[in-house]
Amino acid sequence: MAHHPRSIVPSRRTPLSGSQRTLATAQLVSAIGDGAYYTSSALYFTRIVGLSPTRLGLGLAVAWAIGSVAGVPLGHLADRRGPRGTAAALALVTAVVVASFLVVDDFLPFLVAACLYATAQSGLGAARQALVGGLVPEGERTAALARLQATLNAGLAVGAALGGVALTVGTRAAFLGAFTLTALGFLATGLILLRLPAVLPAAVTAGVTAGVTAGDRAGDTADIAAGGTKVDGARRRDGGFAVLADRRYAVVTLVNTVLLLRMPLLSLVIPLWIADRAPQLGWLGSALFVLNTVGVTLFQVRTARAVTGLSSAARAVRQAGAVLLASCAVFALSAAPVPVWAMAALLVGGAVLQVFGEMKQSAGSWQIAFDLAPADRLGQYQGFFGTGVAVARTAGPLLLTTLLLDGGGPGWLVLGVLFLAAGCAMGPAVRYAERDRSSWLAPAPAPAPLAPTG
Repeated sequence: MAHHPRSIVPSRRTPLSGSQRTLATAQLVSAIGDGAYYTSSALYFTRIVGLSPTRLGLGLAVAWAIGSVAGVPLGHLADRRGPRGTAAALALVTAVVVASFLVVDDFLPFLVAACLYATAQSGLGAARQALVGGLVPEGERTAALARLQATLNAGLAVGAALGGVALTVGTRAAFLGAFTLTALGFLATGLILLRLPAVLPAAVTAGVTAGVTAGDRAGDTADIAAGGTKVDGARRRDGGFAVLADRRYAVVTLVNTVLLLRMPLLSLVIPLWIADRAPQLGWLGSALFVLNTVGVTLFQVRTARAVTGLSSAARAVRQAGAVLLASCAVFALSAAPVPVWAMAALLVGGAVLQVFGEMKQSAGSWQIAFDLAPADRLGQYQGFFGTGVAVARTAGPLLLTTLLLDGGGPGWLVLGVLFLAAGCAMGPAVRYAERDRSSWLAPAPAPAPLAPTG
């Protein structure tokens, strides 16, 4: 099979600075809407719609379970049809679904809308990651994602403040205003994403990169029809959804999912922990969330600079595990009978350590998720890696409330040891996934070119 210089690939990364600014703008706008939604949705559905907390929790768990499954096929769609158009379409679908929340008045319509919301959000996350892969050079992706994460947190802070206004007013009209803001935010996001340069479907681009000719494709037809893909005389062992057969990548994703159990801590567990042990510090839960958001906004880019490849990424995740253990140990101390001011100081200290560990883990996981994914299947691989977020949102609340609220200080220490074990396991998992990967995941011959929609 002939191989040609990489420079023959049609340019899909220019103008880089302009593309990254556009991506950041889209991220900021959608994050403002998300912040307003996350802040106000629970009370809207319980107080205004009349759902019980149990039904609300059940509906969200079912929705995110379905969303976790949807990431791979929607990511595959981004690979086949182009990530720009897929991401824009899913942003517009999200806008429509959020708008439908305005007329939800019972559990069943809520469940349907929540499932559609989680599905669109999971697919949008996968398509956005594939879009970054198509517009940003390999060596700059982690830095670009760090900037996008900082932008995300800035938008969430603004949106949370606006959602807080709805909470303060407490009327149906105020809540509907927050939901309208969210819907408009995703509508604007979809339109902004369409301003990006068109990105060829990943499979087509990878085929050009590998120097695949029409003759090569014709010669491989029998192998493709038989359910495999011929690469340098050997059949790949994947079908349409290659990631589902990639056990090595699944191990890495599982390790990362354990670390993502940190996600419900500040948004759910810590406020409940404070309410149970020091109700007079109820305001501190929101303050710690703001502290986390501001910390990521200011320092995520700087933290990501040390991550330049798989080895430094695995090291960053290992360090994150150690820092998260230290954070849990400090939180555990707040279970002791200490004065209120000391408890507040311990909670702040634990939150500071957590945000540092979060930034380390995020930077390392971004690099790992991209570097271990084949160039022609970025969407489905990012969709699969992103299932960790959905799993953390689905299983995390139940697991962590049971472990920490019932287990107290020892429960915090168990969680910390779990974080440390996952952080230390990432290095071996990455080395296992990297072994012989260049031959096993060589770019597949491209199918007949599809007109890019994104």
